[in-house]
This record gives sequence, structure tokens and C-alpha cells, in this order.
Amino acid sequence: MKRCLVIDLNRCTGCDSCVVACKHENGIGLGEYWTRVATVGPTGKNPDIEMYWLPSQCQQCENPQCVRVCPTGASYRDPATGVVLVDKSKCIGCRYCMMACPYGVRSFNEAEGVVEKCTLCSHLTADGSGEPACVHNCCAGARYFGDLDDPNSPASKAIAAANPADVHHLPDPQDSRPSTAYILSPKIATWKELS
Repeated sequence: MKRCLVIDLNRCTGCDSCVVACKHENGIGLGEYWTRVATVGPTGKNPDIEMYWLPSQCQQCENPQCVRVCPTGASYRDPATGVVLVDKSKCIGCRYCMMACPYGVRSFNEAEGVVEKCTLCSHLTADGSGEPACVHNCCAGARYFGDLDDPNSPASKAIAAANPADVHHLPDPQDSRPSTAYILSPKIATWKELS
């Protein structure tokens, strides 16, 4: 099982509703974020200008560097769902995982002295029936959640419906194998290999 997000950048409007929904659902403090939305562009010259928005959150890596460096086992990949999680009772706040994450998507909770991150709203999705708050509240319908090993999941269906050349992943310099997939058609914009 490999639960993750698929984000259709052809539909994303950069409205930040995913950011707000995530903060509200998970009680995330001021200055802390489990998801962010970056603007890519504008690039080109008039009249051929293109731009898109790139939401980023935990990429649910198959070979997570955060898990590899955690000295206490607080960061782990759930064998049942494939979701990368943090056991706060084991976290000592060393932040090694934050330094190891190639995507900069972990956050330090100053009040609790622990590292936190996107859990794909595991409190809503653990039994397989719910969806993360960011997916539920995406007003553009750009987010899909599901098990990539299940061809009937919304995430798998979104990838199957896309042109394979339009399916992208964030750069993978450390063989982390990120599961989160992005769909972007060259009709909208050219995928940029951001570092």
C-alpha cells in the first residue's frame, strides 16, 4: 500500500485553501506550516508567458531520509499505509530529520519541542474511508488522495488519465523516491526542475 497525494497543477489556482485547511484541521501554530504553495514563474516573454503554483508537503518518500537519520525511531514509515509519520513521544527535538529532508517540509513545534509534518490527516484517513483536509477543501478540485497500488483509488485514476509525460515528481537527489505526483501539461506551463 502506498497512500499519497496527486496534485493536478493544471487546475491549481494558488489560492492557499490547502494551507488553511491543513492548519485548521491539525491545529498548527502561527509560523508553522505542514504545506506551502510556491509560485513558479512567471517565465517567458510577452505574449508567451507561463506560470503555475506548486503546493508542497511531505512527499511520502519510499526511502525517506528523515527516517534514516532519526536517532530515536520517532520518524518512521507506517508499513501498513506507506505514510511517513512522527511519533511525538519518541521525538527529542534534535531536528536531524528537518536537515535531512530534501524538500524542507518538516516543521518544529516550539511549544511541544518536537518535529511535526503532514500526516495525510491520518486521524481522518486511517480506516481508508476519509480524505485529507487539503483534498476535501481544494476549491479547484486539484488534489487527489489514495493508494497508488489500488488502480481504483482517486490518486491512481488521476495518474492513469494523464499523459505519462505530464506526470512529474520533485527532484530526487538522494534516492528518496517521493510518492507525491504532480500533473502539469505543457499547454499550461513547462515543468521546472526546482532545487
